[in-house]
Amino acid sequence: MAEEAAPRKKIILSGIQPTGVFTLGNYIGAIQNWERMQRDYRCAYFIADLHALTVRQEAGKLRAGTLSALAQLMACGIDPKKSLLFVQSHVPEHAEMSWLLSCHTQFGELSRMTQFKDKSAAHADNINAGLFTYPALMAADILLYQADYVPVGDDQRQHLELTRDIAVRMNGLYGNLFTLPEAYLPKQGARIRSLADPTKKMSKSDPNPNGAIYILDPPEVILKKVKRAVTDSEARVAYGEGKDGVNNLMTIYAAVTGRSMNEIEAEFAGHGYGDFKQAVGEAVAEYLRPVREKYAAYLNDRAYLEEVCKEGAAAASAVARRTLSKVKKKLGLLMK
Repeated sequence: MAEEAAPRKKIILSGIQPTGVFTLGNYIGAIQNWERMQRDYRCAYFIADLHALTVRQEAGKLRAGTLSALAQLMACGIDPKKSLLFVQSHVPEHAEMSWLLSCHTQFGELSRMTQFKDKSAAHADNINAGLFTYPALMAADILLYQADYVPVGDDQRQHLELTRDIAVRMNGLYGNLFTLPEAYLPKQGARIRSLADPTKKMSKSDPNPNGAIYILDPPEVILKKVKRAVTDSEARVAYGEGKDGVNNLMTIYAAVTGRSMNEIEAEFAGHGYGDFKQAVGEAVAEYLRPVREKYAAYLNDRAYLEEVCKEGAAAASAVARRTLSKVKKKLGLLMK
């Protein structure tokens, strides 16, 4: 009797823009899941450099940021042998599919995108057409790979809904072209707050340089930021109401050491915040040490990064081309 075939692994796709460095909050809250997801899903990760062009970029910084983002992803555990890992602009099918989808996206739908309104307000001197049609390119990113799931934050949920609307519309007109993607809601890691204002989440756009710890910060910088973290006047390491700053530091310490809140309270009973902050800073620095070391090794091997880019582009194009060809035939375009 023939063995049953193993069920097809679902496809997950996620893209990051090549701007800035992941924060400790990003890493603990979400990115650590990405490495684990490679075991259970067919994963595709890409550097969204075309999306970055909706804001004016310095050419040299964009190229450096793209390589940095690639090295960060690999340092955080994304394995190009297990996942599709590529640079968006290296796969021309994204731009071509974006045009085909734009022709099936209504002006009114794009006009309702709240992110367009927000970014237009933030960049009033550069309200370009790409900023307006950005969701069609995002839909192309997703639909080209027939993604089942897309990890999205609240700011991208509307774009994912539009992607589904476009897919439903085109499936209705031309037959079964696209898989309908769903939002992927992984088990969240600890929610890390700003060190400067623990009522807000830790963010790489925090105007206060002491608010965020970045995964590439050297140990002395991490220690300095933690020592400056907001606490309270009680000087007692205990989790409770009205102790947002201490709660945040305890959450961080728990996430990087695996200790429970009760264990942390017992460990620092009778100690002031100075001893506690020293321990938190040292623990975070050690926790991030493997990421820093791997990142430095990848970034110093330019030839390897370029090889990853080349192989990733070829593998991604092979997948994307199948979907694009199917769509072009259905639309009546003459195939070469």
